[in-house]
Order: sequence, then structure tokens, then C-alpha cells
Amino acid sequence: MNAKILLLPGDGIGPEVTAEARRLIEAVAEIHGLSFDIDEDLIGGAALDATGEPLPKETLAKCREADAVILGAVGGPQWDDPDAKKRPEQGLLNLRKELGLFANLRPVRLHPSLAHISPLKAEKIQNVDLMVVRELTGGSYFGKKELDADSASDEYRYSREEIERVVRLAADMARSRYGRVTMIDKANVLATSRLWRKVSAEVMKKSYPDVAYETMLVDAAAMHIVANPSRFNVIVTENMFGDILTDEASVLVGSMGMLPSASLGTGKAGLFEPIHGSAPDIAGRRLANPFGMLGSVGMMFEYSLGMREIARQIELAIWNAVSAGQCTLDIGGNLRTDEAANAVIERLGEIHTKKVAFI
Repeated sequence: MNAKILLLPGDGIGPEVTAEARRLIEAVAEIHGLSFDIDEDLIGGAALDATGEPLPKETLAKCREADAVILGAVGGPQWDDPDAKKRPEQGLLNLRKELGLFANLRPVRLHPSLAHISPLKAEKIQNVDLMVVRELTGGSYFGKKELDADSASDEYRYSREEIERVVRLAADMARSRYGRVTMIDKANVLATSRLWRKVSAEVMKKSYPDVAYETMLVDAAAMHIVANPSRFNVIVTENMFGDILTDEASVLVGSMGMLPSASLGTGKAGLFEPIHGSAPDIAGRRLANPFGMLGSVGMMFEYSLGMREIARQIELAIWNAVSAGQCTLDIGGNLRTDEAANAVIERLGEIHTKKVAFI
């Protein structure tokens, strides 16, 4: 295989964690005798400064040609002018739209040794292992926007097709997990949520009678995620709700730096990124947790490159590094970004040669 992988470091800590993603991909290539064509380009604030556009045409063209795209993070205080017509975040939103990426997968799994870091009681977060499937192309993030001195509006729109395809993806994932889907909406207030409820019920009844299905209002879901998170298996929801709820769920595993994500469309090519932001307060200090990014690389091998065994090995290497306390400061360790990545890469080699199991 000579897959094309494009790296988009972006802003803040993005370049730091993306550098570790490159090292992990190169280590996988060496360990397994593979070859990857790795390229790099601009997005976000870095692209705005260099080209005047948050998603330059050259970057988009490379993304279209790639088998997978790895993204660091976008944004920062130097681009936070509320009156700016172009913002770093537009680069990411436009990229998702242009590549037809309609679903964002965000797994949330608690490592037992990190339970003490969570602000929640240990008994509340035992057995947390959920997947949030967030719709990416609709809702207020992409609706028509109007703003003047005294008022503002964001159009909130969804189509049947957008809802059907992401609900089907969530139900397919549930079949390979524990067979439960929770669809989260605000149907007591929003017309779009009532369409979500109608369409998702039709899809589940017709095509997935073997999958347990429930609906839940987003405010109730926000409560249950912290009060009883193990009740969830696969969550599917609209764009904004998914964005907010997964950031909330990050406290369950100790740090936002632990969580990977994959944005997928109809083809195999996808966009893979940690869910954390650009964290400008720690940028350049080698303090960033690389595990969310390294986990995103694992998801790339599974969902875009079809190498599930390598994905499992990466997941296991991260798990075992955390078990051994080889962590960054945010999760109770004392390692720098590159040192924590080194621990994962070393354990990846051990897993390949010795078939090391979970610790």
C-alpha cells in the first residue's frame, strides 16, 4: 500500500501533536513494512496569515486527492475579531462540507487508572464506553447567517436525507457494539428535532428492528452523561448538540486531550483529528497531550485505510502507556508531548513482536 496521507497541522498545539502523528505513521510503516506518501499543508489561522484564506484552494485540492487527512487544530486569540469576515474555523467547516463528511465519530472510553482524575465519583463512571455520532453538514453551523448592529440570526435546517444517512451509520455501529442507539434532540421546541425524531424512528423500525432505540431531549442527555454515563452505548445527534455533548463527555475520561475523532462520508477517505482545540495557552511548551491525536491516527487506519488490526494495536499501545503512567501533566504524568508519544511508539513495537495484551 502507498496511501496518500495529508497532514494539516493548523494552529496552537496543532503542529506539536501533528508532528507526533507523523512519527506514529512512520513507525507503523517501519514495523509493518508499509509505505505511505505523507504531505503537509496549511489550514486555519496559519493559512489565513499566509494566503488570506482559511482553506486555500491548494490545500483543498490535496485533501481531495488524499486517502486520509490528519488535522491538528484551528483558531487562536489572534484571529478572534468578531467582525472578521474570514475566521480559522471556517477552514474546518468548509473542508467537511467540500469533502462530503457527514458524520463525526467520537469514542469515549474510560481508562481505569484515570478514574481519579475525573471530577465525577469513580462508581459513576465505571464501564464508560460510548460512541457519539454527530451529524456534520446541517443545522445552524451551515445555515444562512445574518448580523447587524442590533440583531442576528442563524438558519437551522435539516433534510430527511441528512438525518437518514447518519442514523443508519449510528445503527450499523451499534450492531457491532452493544446494540443500543440513543437519538438526542430538542423535539419539544425545535421543528428540526421533530423531523429528526420522525425520520430516525422510521429508519430504525424498518431497517434495524434488532437494535434497541430510544430518544432523549438534549437537556436530559446532558444530565445523564454526568449522572449515569454507562447507560449510553451509541448516541446520534445533530451538529451543535454533538459538539457540546462530546466536550462535556471528555471529563469522563480525565482530559479532552484523550479523545480522538473521525469524520466520514460516503467514501473511505476521512478527516481525523483530536477533539481538543488549539490550546494557545500551552502552545510551544511541549505540554500538549498527544494521545487524542494518536488515537485519531488509529481511527484513520481502521476507517480510511481498512487496517483494523493496526488500529487495535495503536489503541492498545496508548492504553498500556496510560496503564504504566507514561502520561502528560493533564492526566497525572510528567512526560512532555514527544516523550508520551515515544512511549506509545515503543509499546507499539512490543505489541507487534510480542503480542502484548492489555495491562
